[in-house]
Amino acid sequence: MRKNQRGFTLIELLVVVAILAVLTTIAMTMYHNVQSRSRLAKAQADTQTMASAVGAFQAHMGQMPASLAELSIPQTNVNGQVAGPFMAGDPAPPAGWTYSYAVGGPSGYSITASGDSTTITRP
Repeated sequence: MRKNQRGFTLIELLVVVAILAVLTTIAMTMYHNVQSRSRLAKAQADTQTMASAVGAFQAHMGQMPASLAELSIPQTNVNGQVAGPFMAGDPAPPAGWTYSYAVGGPSGYSITASGDSTTITRP
C-alpha cells in the first residue's frame, strides 16, 4: 500500500453499521414505550373525568346514571332543579383501548378501561 492512500477499512465500516443498528433498536424501543405510557395516561385521565361526572350526577339526582350517555344531557331532579350536562360527551378511548360503565357493586358503579394488557377500574 502507498503512504498517500486513505480511506476506511471494511471492518471499520461494519463496526459503524453495527453501532447504528444498536442505537436504532434502542430508539425504537423507547419510542414504543412512550406511546404506550401516553395511552395509559389518557385512559387514566378519562376514567377519572368520568368518575367525577358520575359523582356530580349522583349528588344532583340522588341515583347513579344508567349509562354514561345520561351525563352529557341536562338532568332535572325530583325538586325540579336542572343541572348538567356533567360531561361534554363520551371521551374517545386511545387506540386499542375500550371503556365500559356498569351500575352496581360496593360503590354503586364501576368504570373500566382496558387495553395494552392493562385494566384500570374506578372508583
